[in-house]
Amino acid sequence: MVDLRDGDWLDDNRANWNERVPVHLASGFYDSSPLRAGGSVLDPIVAAEIAELFPDGLDGTRVLHLQCHFGSDSLSLVKLGATVVGLDFSRPAVQEARRMAAELGVADRARFIEANIYDARHILPEPESFDLVFTTWGTIGWLPDVAEWARIVAWFMKPGGRFYFADGHPTAFVFDGDSAADGMPAFAYPYVSDEPDIIDDPGDYADDEAVLENARTWEWMHPLGEVMASLREAGLRIDMFREHLQVPWRMFPVLVEKESGMFGWADQQWLPLAYSLVAANPAPDPGR
Repeated sequence: MVDLRDGDWLDDNRANWNERVPVHLASGFYDSSPLRAGGSVLDPIVAAEIAELFPDGLDGTRVLHLQCHFGSDSLSLVKLGATVVGLDFSRPAVQEARRMAAELGVADRARFIEANIYDARHILPEPESFDLVFTTWGTIGWLPDVAEWARIVAWFMKPGGRFYFADGHPTAFVFDGDSAADGMPAFAYPYVSDEPDIIDDPGDYADDEAVLENARTWEWMHPLGEVMASLREAGLRIDMFREHLQVPWRMFPVLVEKESGMFGWADQQWLPLAYSLVAANPAPDPGR
């Protein structure tokens, strides 16, 4: 049984992400100029689906962004009209998010909290207070217990509130892109496993030349069925599920850059690279 609030898994992952913050800030991957120009850095998948979910815009919408890194997407939602609370376990990331919110003049609508997600209900004791809980790209793979994650998501949602989630597809995560001679990804990780993959990788997706000292990470596979079941068991209703053939980072070296900074297969669409979903917290039936 993994201690969700302490242990080597948490220390190693936090040290790794703390070290990534200055690497990411110096990289072109996290270009903040659109934010400074008054726009958004949401990737095309998320931007389109948030617009679909909120066709009248985000004015008056209160958002909780879990595992927000240094808040670029959080601040993009603020630019679209929302009031956002972002939460991340990396102190340097949270400090940068606060600094950027102040620079953009939106600190009154963007609050950032440093916390392990499993401590979120204690650090932010605001049950049923968010219209939207938002979590995207590279999040639950770092978490040992997705059922508890789902309960945390549900706990924060207003009745009638919604949860938006986008991440890499677990069927793609069974492959290692660097291990095959022909450049195609090769099987490396089981789709179903109760044990973490403890990986020593000094590289970083945002900077090909980066060499991280805190290279060891603990990562868990969460199959689609586990994620869906966890959300339903937490009392949520799945309203939308989509698979995508592009992701906003080069998941495998063989992927080619597409429009708007997305990456996908060059020719054959071998397998989905990402998925997204919307879950709702059903409002009470007024007739009961």
